[in-house]
Amino acid sequence: MPLFDRKDKSRYASFTRRSLMLTGGMTGVLAILAGRLYQLQILNGDQYKVEAEDNRVSQRFIFPPRGRIFDRFGVELATNRRNYRVVIVAEQASQGVEEAIDTIGRIIELPPHQRDRVLRDIRANKRFAQVPIAENLSWDEFARLNLHLPYLPGVQTDVGETRSYPYGVEMSHLLGYVAAASQQDVQNDEDPLLAQPGFRVGKRGVEKAYDAEMRGEAGASRVEVNAYGRVIRELSNQPGVPGKDVYLTIDCQLQRFAEERIGETESAACIVMDVATGDVLALASTPGYDPNWFNVGITTDQWQTLTTSDHKPLLNKALSGSYPPGSCFKPAMALAAMDNGLADLQVFCTGQVTLGNHTFHCWKPHGHGHVDLHRGIQVSCDVFFYEVARRLGIDNMEAAARALGLGAQTGIELPGEVSGFIPSRQWKLAKYGVPWQQGDTLSAGIGQGYVVVTPIQLCTMAARIASGKALSPRVTKVVGTRMQPRPLPAALPFSPKAFEMVRSGLFAVCNEPGGTAFAWRITQAGYEMSGKTGTAQVRVITKEEHQAGVRKNESLPWNLRDHAHFFAYAPSAAPRYAIYIMLEHGAVGAHPHVQMARDILLFAQQRDPVKLPTAYPIHAAQAEAGGRGT
Repeated sequence: MPLFDRKDKSRYASFTRRSLMLTGGMTGVLAILAGRLYQLQILNGDQYKVEAEDNRVSQRFIFPPRGRIFDRFGVELATNRRNYRVVIVAEQASQGVEEAIDTIGRIIELPPHQRDRVLRDIRANKRFAQVPIAENLSWDEFARLNLHLPYLPGVQTDVGETRSYPYGVEMSHLLGYVAAASQQDVQNDEDPLLAQPGFRVGKRGVEKAYDAEMRGEAGASRVEVNAYGRVIRELSNQPGVPGKDVYLTIDCQLQRFAEERIGETESAACIVMDVATGDVLALASTPGYDPNWFNVGITTDQWQTLTTSDHKPLLNKALSGSYPPGSCFKPAMALAAMDNGLADLQVFCTGQVTLGNHTFHCWKPHGHGHVDLHRGIQVSCDVFFYEVARRLGIDNMEAAARALGLGAQTGIELPGEVSGFIPSRQWKLAKYGVPWQQGDTLSAGIGQGYVVVTPIQLCTMAARIASGKALSPRVTKVVGTRMQPRPLPAALPFSPKAFEMVRSGLFAVCNEPGGTAFAWRITQAGYEMSGKTGTAQVRVITKEEHQAGVRKNESLPWNLRDHAHFFAYAPSAAPRYAIYIMLEHGAVGAHPHVQMARDILLFAQQRDPVKLPTAYPIHAAQAEAGGRGT
């Protein structure tokens, strides 16, 4: 009996231990579950609530309307229009990104390079970001996509705004264009908008100069989505802050007339300035490009055409082109001569002058005979200005050129301006290790040799000679509601007598027989112009060619012809407008650049000021709204 009792007790003890172990295990599991539930619901409850909400609610940037660009009379030069587009969110494309894009390609036209671009953008961005597939769709394309949208998870359509340039090529170098932000743009700018696929930033011209002001501030939209990413409803919408409008000093009609008068076949630059204020009224560079291409999407053929043309349509020649000024440099030499004891200088021009073993030629092979300062400007005698340069020396020449705005950036608000170059003794010694030579001085005296300037500098020089003030060119008047500052220009370091003599010579160039521009003068009384022609040599003319007769530009290939320059101001009696025009390799006998400048100056003077607005269209109501026009 005791034996059986011991067995029962042993079985009971074993059962009890197992029960305790099972109970302890279950208690431990329940404790772990309770702890995990406590962590999920109490400790991290707020975090998971936000994440759950994020799965249900999608927040998106709303691109702000970009500020517009107006001319001085309120004419829209750059504006915004509706943009029908389709985008994809990679993490919501359950059928696969490539398959979704291929399906869209069967609904609308999607070239291979565009498909590759979309895939590249998707790889470069976060999977929850919206990546544009196609923009600027037609209404038919947009409607077809919306019809198929329920069968395209992750694909969305929307209607936004895109940049539009109503004047296309005509304003391209002035306005610039917008395009997608590059990786470097994103790295250099902390604005989160730049990291958003499809956002556009200014790349050139006014668009780049005032990109930060015109960009605005992003808004946000919160929408409820289902498990497939389809939008159920919009929960809230906070619109962005529109960018500021920019009002330029440009006169749209004058700008268009200048570009039409020059024509797209010429490689040229033209600037018109207000002599009283320095306001740039027209700034043209031809040929140009259509800035809408870069916004909508430039094709390979279009890009190839722009980058391979010898006329350089992507170069803003008005600011970024550097050229020897030729005889347009001579008025600077004449001003320096007047104030350095050479007012009564007279030279007999035989057509050449010898220095050592080198012969310097005049543009007129048989010479001009007796020449004084007035006639030297009128007939543009090289031999006379060789002698002026020899007597002045490079130091005085450099000082006069810089006082007139040559050889340094003018400070105009547009990007891409180069400085040109006025040589000095110190520069040559530092660069070449040899001292300045008198032959260098003679070449510089007629705007050749080491001297290079930009079109905007030569127009500034014309305005300074006409006004006697150290004017600086400006292209913006109002940004938002703020007038841009205009410092009062200082007086130039030349005597009134020097200005009087040089202006007399410039008047003779256009209005006295024998003047190099007399044949193309303005004949209407009261509208006369004063100016200076210039021809800049781009090839070496050998001694043998001088002896046989220099070939005319018309007989040479285009790229070997001389550059043609002309600056002027009008009316001569009370200057109001200054102009500079340059035709690359355009120095032909008919002087088409002088005829163009004449017509542009006449157009500017004959416009009826009564019919033109006299103030910028900024009113109190617009000021409160951020300066946007109606």
